[in-house]
Amino acid sequence: MTALRLIVGLGNPGADYSRTRHNAGFWFLDALAESLGARFGVDGKLLAETAKAELAGQSVWLLKPTTFMNRSGQSVSAALRYYKIEPEECLVAHDELDLPPGAARLKFDGGHGGQNGLRDLIAALGHGKFHRLRLGIGHPGDKHEVTNWVLGRPGRDDELAIRDAVARGLQVLPQAVAGDDERCDEVGERVAAIPCPVPAHPRDAIARLAPGTSP
Repeated sequence: MTALRLIVGLGNPGADYSRTRHNAGFWFLDALAESLGARFGVDGKLLAETAKAELAGQSVWLLKPTTFMNRSGQSVSAALRYYKIEPEECLVAHDELDLPPGAARLKFDGGHGGQNGLRDLIAALGHGKFHRLRLGIGHPGDKHEVTNWVLGRPGRDDELAIRDAVARGLQVLPQAVAGDDERCDEVGERVAAIPCPVPAHPRDAIARLAPGTSP
């Protein structure tokens, strides 16, 4: 796995959307920034909120597009060009209809699966060769209800499950940022398969996988 230099969360800007299922990627970035003591600032040229942080001994950029979801590719592609980062060095955290709440999966390459942020990013890049952290939000069971579902707030149990997946996703990052294939595979399997209580503070999720410790 190529070492990561840019970590993106997908979502819609504004208070009206902050607690919706579609903003699971923002939840992940906010938890990551808090755990690392990083602060976001608006960068107009990148159409995003950005922050720089140190993780696993490396500098990484954190990015939340300030475009709406279906224009996320404008922001992410601009950041890749500006920072001179290859798509293979980017991880995109996003909500995933095809996984139940509480599930988290790592993936590299592939299509957009109907996720409009990924759709726009793939269109902007001309390919899907970037890393994804898929955060399950469940499916309403009827394709005609998908828009209302993703733009709606999850119930209490589902929200706790999604935030649990966020906390477990944080555990992968020290190895993912370092490009450690063996450890990423190992931790990725555990993130996918093993329930884990939400840490009292997101910083605890990073601390669990400090260099030299076991997941």
